[in-house]
Amino acid sequence: MPVVSAARYGKDNVRVYKVHRDEASGTHTVTEMTVCCLLEGEIEQSYTVADNSVVVATDSIKNTIYIKAKEHPVNPPELYASYLGQHFLDTYSHITVANVKLVVKRWTRMIIDGKEHPHSFYRDGDDTRNVEARITREGIEITSGIAGLLVLKSTGSAFHGFVRDEYTTLPETWDRILSTEVDATWKWNTFPNVATVEQKQAQYDKAWDDARNITMKTFAEESSPSVQNTMYKMAEQILEAAPETASVTYQLPNKHYFEIDLSWHKGIKNTGKDAEVYAPQSGPNGLIRVEVSRS
Repeated sequence: MPVVSAARYGKDNVRVYKVHRDEASGTHTVTEMTVCCLLEGEIEQSYTVADNSVVVATDSIKNTIYIKAKEHPVNPPELYASYLGQHFLDTYSHITVANVKLVVKRWTRMIIDGKEHPHSFYRDGDDTRNVEARITREGIEITSGIAGLLVLKSTGSAFHGFVRDEYTTLPETWDRILSTEVDATWKWNTFPNVATVEQKQAQYDKAWDDARNITMKTFAEESSPSVQNTMYKMAEQILEAAPETASVTYQLPNKHYFEIDLSWHKGIKNTGKDAEVYAPQSGPNGLIRVEVSRS
């Protein structure tokens, strides 16, 4: 006999913008995010026998997202996700889990004539600050992260000493272009309740700033022997910078830039040490992933 072994539902792609106005200074702070909120619990009958009496309408979930954004701070996003998820557990006894995902876009304050403008911003990158929270009656699990941070360096990367066999055509290299789109996450130790998330809220912004800075500094400064080793060093430093995290995960696609042999045209040299013009590749690409945990 078939049974519902897992089910969740809710509202996705809810776009939220909030402005905080400091009346004393006249300075505004803006936050724009996309929210997904999915509920789990005693909801099987809505699937199996069309009993909707256990269904909190997804439109109600959408409205709750807006109302909680009005009632609570949305920064840091880890705290807002916890407030939002806890609401559903407190309000509906048959809901046992709230899964909340936030994708926060970048709005950076403009500098005009050397001074920060009080209410004007610009998009200085497509990377986002992401949070995924799983709120249950036993505790709150939060994973924070960076996604879509596109980086490139034109030298300072190598790849050699790898397995060579009958399938290998890739030459070894001691100097190559390295480009990737950073997807990094760090999982916090489980919080017992919202009050604890609130109590420790200062650590979330610091961890995000540290992780972004560590990623870019290590990428830029290290003479990288491989993507694998570089991402491990990044993760190692984030664990040190954020002592209440349990693990760090990096997923890095290796975006290739291939030399173009132009020797067919008047003997133009454009390979090896003479390479200046490259062909960026959209695919296929390498994909390297690692999770680094505390021993």
